[in-house]
Amino acid sequence: MRVQMFFNQQTLGRKRVSGVNEWWPWINENGALLGWLGLASLITFIASLIVIPILISKIPTDYFLERKRHASRTWRLHPIVFATLLALKNLLGIALILGGLLMLVLPGQGLLTILIGITLTDFPGKYAMERKLVSQPSIFNAINWIREKAGKQPLLRP
Repeated sequence: MRVQMFFNQQTLGRKRVSGVNEWWPWINENGALLGWLGLASLITFIASLIVIPILISKIPTDYFLERKRHASRTWRLHPIVFATLLALKNLLGIALILGGLLMLVLPGQGLLTILIGITLTDFPGKYAMERKLVSQPSIFNAINWIREKAGKQPLLRP
């Protein structure tokens, strides 16, 4: 019985190693793709280090205190300008959310990037979700640490 168990473990071990060896041809064939993905990861990481602190420092200190979101000032613009700005803002928000999801497994500030992306997009219940995310101690402390480094006052806790 013990010999059979040992043999099965050895067989499983060899299967696992052969599984890894099966990836090498794919890696060799798709080296350019992997290189581009690595470059995109590096660019995203550097951009997140630059852009996220700027965006976080622009948030008013009392932004999350109100129960309901205040009306945007951009609605007073010409309807075409308003619709264009809204579409661009939502596209940027979606790109940041997707980038943040990638940064959860790649280098970068994933949760903060997702939060900024959510802040930029428009959907029902968004403000309540933002408040819930910011009320998480790790996110709240990270935001205030970035604001402190930027010379801004800390956010008030929702």
